[in-house]
Amino acid sequence: MNELTDLTIAEALAGLKNKKFSATELTKAYLNKMEEGRRFNAYVLETPEIALKAAEKADKNYASGTARLLEGIPLGIKDLFCTKGIRTTACSHIIDNFIPPYESTVTQRLFDAGASCLGKLSMDEFAMGGSNENSCFGPVINPWSKDKNLVPGGSSGGSAAAVCAGMCAGATGTDTGGSIRQPAAFCGITGMKPTYGRCSRYGIMAFASSLDQAGPMGKDVRDCALLLNVMAGYDEKDSTSVRKEVPDFTKVLGQNVQGLKIGIPAEYRPDGLSKEISEAWDKAAAILKAHGAEIVNISLPHTKYALPVYYIIAPAEASSNLARYDGVRYGNRVEGASISDLYVNTRSAGFGKEVKRRIMVGTYVLSAGYYDAYYVKAQKVRRLIQNDFKEAFKLCDVILTPTSPVTAFQIGDKSMAENPINMYLNDIFTVSVNLAGLPAMSLPIGLSSDGLPLGMQLIGRAFDEETVFKAGYVLEQDAGFKRK
Repeated sequence: MNELTDLTIAEALAGLKNKKFSATELTKAYLNKMEEGRRFNAYVLETPEIALKAAEKADKNYASGTARLLEGIPLGIKDLFCTKGIRTTACSHIIDNFIPPYESTVTQRLFDAGASCLGKLSMDEFAMGGSNENSCFGPVINPWSKDKNLVPGGSSGGSAAAVCAGMCAGATGTDTGGSIRQPAAFCGITGMKPTYGRCSRYGIMAFASSLDQAGPMGKDVRDCALLLNVMAGYDEKDSTSVRKEVPDFTKVLGQNVQGLKIGIPAEYRPDGLSKEISEAWDKAAAILKAHGAEIVNISLPHTKYALPVYYIIAPAEASSNLARYDGVRYGNRVEGASISDLYVNTRSAGFGKEVKRRIMVGTYVLSAGYYDAYYVKAQKVRRLIQNDFKEAFKLCDVILTPTSPVTAFQIGDKSMAENPINMYLNDIFTVSVNLAGLPAMSLPIGLSSDGLPLGMQLIGRAFDEETVFKAGYVLEQDAGFKRK
C-alpha cells in the first residue's frame, strides 16, 4: 500500500472522501514507510498506537458524514512542539525524558481538524543549526543521498526528510532564521514560513522569541496552504499572536499572476554564487514573466548586515530562554557540591556544543559593557533591514531569491564542522526575512548537476501569504519538479 504515501494531502483527502481507501489503510501505509525508512533517522519517537486510534475515529467520521478539514491525514510533528502525553525533547539531553502535560496551540488545532500524529521528528538541538547534525539522537540523513550521506538541512531536517521520503503526509516545522525553508530546499519539498504572529508560539519551546515562527512543510504548495489554513490564527495564550483573520489560502491557487511585480534584489547575487543556482533563479523569474508578471530590479542595501545582526539577536534571546534549563526548574539534574556546581554540571552535561556556543555568545552580548555596543546596535540595524523591505514593496508585490547558496552537503563536512561561520553563511538568503517578520516560501525549481534539489524562495509583505502562495503555485506548475 506504499503508493498511498505518494499522494498529496489534497489527493488523500479526496480519496478518503470518495471512500477509495480508509484512514486506517492510509495510516498503515505511512507506518510501513516509516519502518522502511528508519535508516534516515527522521523520527525520534514513533506513535503508531495513537495514529491508528485517530484513524479509527476518522473512519467513523467519514462514515457518519462529520469529517473535519484534515480528517485522517497522518502528520509528523517536529520535536519542538509540546504534545500532551507524548515525549518532547527538542532533541536535547537536558530534557530527554520530558512528557508535556499540555498541547501546543498549533498541534492542538491540527488534531482538532482531524489530523493524526505519527510521531516526533528530529531537529537540531533547540532548533540551533542548519544541518540536523546537532540532534542528541544523531544526524538525520537526506533521502536524496546516494554514494555519501547528505544533511537534510536544519533545524527542521527531520520534518523535511520525513515528508521527502513519504514517511508522513506533511509535517510541522519552525523557522527562526531559515529552519523551514533551507531544509525544504535541501530535500526537494515545499516549506512555508508565515508572517511573525500568524501562528501561535504557545507550547513551542523557544529559541529566539522575536524570530521563531511555526509553519507547514508539505509535498507541494497546496498542501502547505491546507495545513496553514488550520495552523494559523489568533491565540490569547500567546502575546505575540496577531488578531487577524485567516483567509482560505487555497482559494488563490490557480489565479493568474498577470501584472504581478516580482522583485529581484541585487544584493542576493553575491560574487561567487554558483552558476547553477544563478541559472535556477533566472529560470524561476522567466516562468513568472511568461505568465504575465513583471520583473523589477530592487535593492535591499542592508542585507549584508543581516547575518551578523541575526547572530547577535538570536543568541541573546536564546541565552535568556534557555536559562530555565538548570536542573532545578526544568531539565535533568546532575548533582554538585553547591547550587552553582549543580547548575554548571547540569548544563555542561545537558547541552550540546552548538547550544553552548550560542548561549555563550548571547550572554556576552547581553552583559554589562557590551549590551549597548552589540545588542542595541543590532536592533537598530534590524529596523533598517525592515525598512529596506518596506521600500522594496513599494516597487514590487513579491520578492524572488534563491533559498540557499548551496545544495545539501555531506554529513560531517569538515569545512562546516571546523568553522561554524561557514555553516551560518548558508542562511545568508533567509535570515533577513525573520528579522523583518515577513512570510516566505521555499519550493523546488529543479536539480543540480549532482542530481540534488535546488530551492527558490518567495518573500511577501507582512500578512500577505496569499500572494506568496499564488506566485508559488504558478512557479510549481511550470517548474515540473519530480518529487522523490
